[in-house]
Amino acid sequence: MITDFEKLKNECEKCRNCELFKTRTNVVFGKGNPNAKVMFIGEGPGENEDLKGEPFIGRGGVLLDKYLSSIDLDRNKNIYIANIVKCRPPKNRDPLPAEQEECIKWLREQVKIIKPKIIVCLGRVAAQRLISPDFKVTVEHGKFFEKGGILFMGTFHPAALLRNPNNKPAALEDFLSLRDKLNTL
Repeated sequence: MITDFEKLKNECEKCRNCELFKTRTNVVFGKGNPNAKVMFIGEGPGENEDLKGEPFIGRGGVLLDKYLSSIDLDRNKNIYIANIVKCRPPKNRDPLPAEQEECIKWLREQVKIIKPKIIVCLGRVAAQRLISPDFKVTVEHGKFFEKGGILFMGTFHPAALLRNPNNKPAALEDFLSLRDKLNTL
């Protein structure tokens, strides 16, 4: 186990464990405070993220930042954002199970170092991988599940909210529930 965050990042940036390394521009390791109580985890980087090397910086990231701000969270101060896979899947497709399996090792090490109290899964892929394989975002969003001493919650992926704005009020309720839960820790 690597205990130094920068060393872990450097090792991850050299990764060639799956085919995704062949088409990446940058490894998108994560961003935020490595001492955060809350981690947000998505499925994988998109085109903008791959180009810049940071998670959630496109239109979905702007929306995510608005939700975070509404509950006094900030990616540069008190949360950490990462993804299941660290390299962009071609054409922003869902990461394949084998790709997730290879890359989840990096995320596990990030979680061990950060020691978050809460992990928020952004979207179906992350929630099904980290909470339950049969997780239904439209039904179970905003609910907390305890696993290994960490509280997990699934919510809508910001990109999905841009495609279906009718779910934005439900997502805001999820963030308000997160704020309330944080206030009890």
